[in-house]
Amino acid sequence: MVAVTIEGLGVGYGATRIIDGLSLTIASGSFFTLLGPSGCGKTTLLRTLAGFVPVGAGSLRFGDRDVTQVPPHRRDIGMVFQDYALFPDKTLFDNVAYGLRARRVEEGAIRTRVGEALERVGLSALGARRPAELSGGQRQRVALARALVIRPTLLLMDEPLSNLDAKLRLQVRETIGELQREAGITTVFVTHDQEEALALSDRIGLMREGRLEQVGTPQDIYRAPVSAYVADFVGGANTLKVELPRSVGAGGPRAVPLGGGTVSTEVPEDLRAGAAMLLARPEDIALGAPEAGGVPATIVARQYLGGVTRYTVALATGQRLAVALHGGDHDRFRADQAVGLVFHPERTRLVAA
Repeated sequence: MVAVTIEGLGVGYGATRIIDGLSLTIASGSFFTLLGPSGCGKTTLLRTLAGFVPVGAGSLRFGDRDVTQVPPHRRDIGMVFQDYALFPDKTLFDNVAYGLRARRVEEGAIRTRVGEALERVGLSALGARRPAELSGGQRQRVALARALVIRPTLLLMDEPLSNLDAKLRLQVRETIGELQREAGITTVFVTHDQEEALALSDRIGLMREGRLEQVGTPQDIYRAPVSAYVADFVGGANTLKVELPRSVGAGGPRAVPLGGGTVSTEVPEDLRAGAAMLLARPEDIALGAPEAGGVPATIVARQYLGGVTRYTVALATGQRLAVALHGGDHDRFRADQAVGLVFHPERTRLVAA
C-alpha cells in the first residue's frame, strides 16, 4: 500500500516557483527523508504535505484519500518542529495531551495514552514540569511524544535535531528511529545532515532547486549516485573531470585516462566520447608505490585520526583528491611523497559532466 502519492506538484510564493512538477511515492510505514541544502525546497515540500502551503498544481493523496485541498487539521498528521513549539505555560503532561483534548478524547483515555507516550520517550517521571525546566533533548522528546500520541496517519518532522548539541543529536536520533519502527507510522523527515539521513531512512530523496535529484535507499544514494551533485553532497566524493576517448566503449571494466595513468571502471551505455565526471569516494582509493602502477600523484597533506588516516593528493594535472585509509599503520606515506593511486573498479563511477 502506498501511503503518500505526490503527482506533478507545483508550489510557489507569488511569482516565484519553489517546486515545479515533482512526483513521488512514499510507502506505508516507511521512514522517508527529504535531504538537501538550505533553499532546495525540502521544507516547502514538507509544509505542503502538512497543508500549511497551498498547492498550485498537481495533487496529493494519503492512501486513497485526495488531500490536495484539505486543511491541515483534517489531514490526520503529527508535526515535530525544529523549535519544538511547546506551550511554555503548560506542563509536560498538558503539552502532550493538547492534541487529544482538541479531538475531544475522553479524559481517562487521555491519561492512559499520555502516560504511555511519556514512558515511551523516557519522561514519565517529569509530567508535572514545564518546558523551561527541561533540557533541549527532553523538550524535543516531548514534541515527539505530542506528535505520536494522536496516532497520526503521517508523521512530519522538520529539522528536529538541528538545535541540539552533537551528543544529544545522536541520542534523540536513536530515539526517533526506535519509536518510528515501534509505531510503524509513515514518516517524512527533513534534514540537511547526510549522516542523519543515512542512519534513519528507509529511502532518501535528495533535493536540488525544487526537484528530486535522486530517490533511493541509503545504500543507493551513497554507492550509486546518479550525478556529481549527489556524490559530493552525500559522503563528499572526489569528482574528477575526465575525457573519454572514442576508443573507450560502453560496458566494463574499461581503462579511463586520468592524470597520466588510467582508472578501471564501467562506462555507462548512455555516455559518449568527450567530457565526463569520474566519482570516487576517499575510502575507495588505495595508495601504493609509484612503480607498482596506478595513477601517479604526490601527497600534499596527511592527517592521522586514529582509526583512519586522511591524505590530500595532487595529480600531475593539478586536480586534488581526498584519500582515506582505514585501520593499520600508514606511517610509510608522508607529505611530498610520490605514490600511485589505485581506484576500486566496482565502486568508481562515471557520470555525465
